[in-house]
Amino acid sequence: MTDTPACPHHTPAPPEDAPAIPEAAPEGAPELFTWEFATDPYPAYAWLREHSPVHRTALPSGVEAWLVTRYGDAKQALADARLSKNPAHHAGSAAAKGKTGIPGERKAELMTHLLNIDPPDHTRLRRLVSKAFTPRRVAEFAPRVQELTDRLIDDFVEKGEADLIHDFAFPLPIYAICDLLGVPREDQDDFRDWAGMMIRHGGGPRGGVARSVKKMRGYLAELIHRKRENPGDDLISGLIRASDHGEHLTENEAAAMAFILLFAGFETTVNLIGNGTYALLRHPGQRARLEESLAAGESALLATGIEELLRFDGPVELATWRYATEALTLGGQEIAAGDPVLVVLAAADRDPDRFTDPDALDLSRSDNQHLGYGHGIHYCLGAPLARLEGQAAVATLLKRLPGLRLAAEPVDLRWRGGLIMRGLRTLPVQFEPGRRLQESDTLSPL
Repeated sequence: MTDTPACPHHTPAPPEDAPAIPEAAPEGAPELFTWEFATDPYPAYAWLREHSPVHRTALPSGVEAWLVTRYGDAKQALADARLSKNPAHHAGSAAAKGKTGIPGERKAELMTHLLNIDPPDHTRLRRLVSKAFTPRRVAEFAPRVQELTDRLIDDFVEKGEADLIHDFAFPLPIYAICDLLGVPREDQDDFRDWAGMMIRHGGGPRGGVARSVKKMRGYLAELIHRKRENPGDDLISGLIRASDHGEHLTENEAAAMAFILLFAGFETTVNLIGNGTYALLRHPGQRARLEESLAAGESALLATGIEELLRFDGPVELATWRYATEALTLGGQEIAAGDPVLVVLAAADRDPDRFTDPDALDLSRSDNQHLGYGHGIHYCLGAPLARLEGQAAVATLLKRLPGLRLAAEPVDLRWRGGLIMRGLRTLPVQFEPGRRLQESDTLSPL
């Protein structure tokens, strides 16, 4: 449910006739987009920051794009109006343009969302959507997020082991965003299945994602029709009611916005919880500090800690696509009109020119203006909800699962293939078996 850093685009394996990079890569340049790179991209990004900070490369799909890796250049690019979000500005072929969006969104008439448009349309839609997606609504939703968090942990707490991706990090944001949107409980497992197809992009055909998008589009059209006839106190009803000087969202706009809030909102939170928990398990000193703080009833370290986890190994590796509307210079590199540009948030957020000791995890880091939720007019609309879910998840896991530890060697863990998002396929853990919460128990506080 994010804007710039939210919508995942997953790239299939390169075709055999993928075009070569038009010019020789700098000497010593690391190999990108391999499985080894996916496991730990940060050394490669460090090389790019130092030697080729705005770097032209061929992506696994064969599409050529510029990668922006330094913090200063990244922040400039995220706010530069000459870098459009509209795929129509891509100078590539029709085939290339088809590889730069969410599979199936064009055929399903779901293109008119915040990730694909520029002002003034972006300004209008964001203003309308913001009226329905308010900080008050998110704050009021906190008890439901906590209830979902505890219910999911109840399902495995007695076993002493779990896969925290499959059993926890994946279903939590799906059920949360479905509740927020107003998807009836009896239909939410369908959304879980569709989202599962989207998140399993590395192990399934691109066509499977498109089919899930088509099914979701059909369901949303029907749900919007029902909400028009019988509105409730939910986000889709709020989108339908939202108006500005008498201007309403069209049905396609409402469906596209509901779709992107769901599609973009769940995987970012899955990865925030998964990557964040994994980082804490790999840094026992930092984890112990957080556990002591939570046991003392404090919340400050949890709040700064979530921001640090977003910076250190965040859920969004690259911001979604941008296209130069005119020739421009970025980081000393000449970008031609129509060229795609991808801002590498993961590289920018470990730039030593911006962050002290950037490869160290420091949950108390105070100067932490990371770019994990973007910058400028496309700053993540759903950041407050993602923070809420991240804080609830991490705090409750640490409180309710004593002795939490990895049940696999880090080298054996696999990261999902893809271009935009960064997340683990599985996160097997063990812990001391506990008990399910009873009705008389007080839910774990944030």
